[in-house]
Amino acid sequence: MHAKTLLLGLGCASVAWAQLADTTDYPIGPLTSSDTKWATKVCDITKYGAVADGATDSGPAILAAFDACASGGVVNIPSGTFALETWVTLSGGSAWAINLEGTIVRTGTDGGNMIYIEHSTDFELYSSNGEGAMQGYGYVFHAEGEYGPRLLRLYDVTNFAIHDIALVDSPAFHLTLDTCNQGEVYNMIIRGGNEGGLDGIDLWGFDLWVHDVEVTNKDECVTVKSPANHILVENIYCNWSGGCAMGSLGIDTGGFRFSINFLFRTEQLENLSSRDKEANFEGLDISKVVYNNIYTVNSNQMFMFKSNGGNVTEVTLQNFIGHENAYSLYIDAYWSSISAAAGDGVLYNSITFSNWKGTCANGATRAPLYVLCPSTQPCTNIIIEDFAMWTESGSTEYYKCADAWGSGYCLEGGSAHTAYGTVTSTLTAAPSGYSATTMPNQLTAGFGLSTSIPIPTVPNTFFPGATPATARVYGS
Repeated sequence: MHAKTLLLGLGCASVAWAQLADTTDYPIGPLTSSDTKWATKVCDITKYGAVADGATDSGPAILAAFDACASGGVVNIPSGTFALETWVTLSGGSAWAINLEGTIVRTGTDGGNMIYIEHSTDFELYSSNGEGAMQGYGYVFHAEGEYGPRLLRLYDVTNFAIHDIALVDSPAFHLTLDTCNQGEVYNMIIRGGNEGGLDGIDLWGFDLWVHDVEVTNKDECVTVKSPANHILVENIYCNWSGGCAMGSLGIDTGGFRFSINFLFRTEQLENLSSRDKEANFEGLDISKVVYNNIYTVNSNQMFMFKSNGGNVTEVTLQNFIGHENAYSLYIDAYWSSISAAAGDGVLYNSITFSNWKGTCANGATRAPLYVLCPSTQPCTNIIIEDFAMWTESGSTEYYKCADAWGSGYCLEGGSAHTAYGTVTSTLTAAPSGYSATTMPNQLTAGFGLSTSIPIPTVPNTFFPGATPATARVYGS
């Protein structure tokens, strides 16, 4: 799928892509159609020794099927239950796909990544029947107070798509996009246990679009980490989760770590705007990120910037709906879970929050609007507009800003951009327009850590009133 096509053809997505500006000439997603890959070659894992009995290790069969189809074709995992005892690293490959119609279940106990895809291009992982899933049985580890492997990790993968599958009960992170480029993730559901360290989607790279995804866990929902540039996250349903976030930003986030040959191939570099070249070479580590249409319920926060050093600029967070979350809008430049980075602390500049509404759990205990910037490097050009959150418990709430310059609510206006300490304001009446609709299938409790999490069906809606940008590949 091509970003320019998105601009012309998609309603909400066109607006969000337009905000990212310079991505419109780069192809997003696989370059070769699924039909062409199927016509080129099909490598069914059952032809290489896999058995759908839930016990026989399918790791060697998946690797053998990949070796046979790496230069073009489809690694087919048919309906049935396939055990994975030994993890697989699929390195290289071009114009290939994995079609997951059945369920992969974890039977091995190693750490690392159950499926690890690296140095690949023109790749697609999807379920042609809409029933494909990975079941990590993470509860076996969590019941003992331990973590295990991640389910799925991509590293240095370009022009890719992951869609129409379920990732369930990972022993650790569910999906990680590590230094990936020009990719798309959509029409997915992730169900993890009610515990930290079970991230839904973590991503960093260039030109990535994550949309129409539901996440349950108690840590990151969909989180952008450093370095990242030109990222769009939209139509996300954080259904009993930690909530979306950016960070943590720490000592290693002082600038882009991409190889120039990977991120900007010669012809791309020639076409880059001067601003993007400056962003790369002058060390902006998170820039040009848009979160649009984010629905969050019973989570730790609607969105959190968590840092103790690093740089963030040109970020837009718009059209957020929340219900009963502990925090709502939350910038914490002194996040205690990491050590302080060297230098002056985090640099936040040109961040816009627009059209937030709904409720927090208790606005008198945890401020729904909380902007804590470093005194050594105050935030600049912060805009908060159309923010209407009210408390579920009690009849008051407060806003808190520290060393943050911009416009709206408790921010300081003007051009001084110096430290000024902490400013708070108390509300004793609900703000106008806070009432917001709810989503179907809202969870009222997280999934336990001592029993298996059932595999859900991928839903057809992820944000109130928004139609998924891409139809389900199969069925409803």
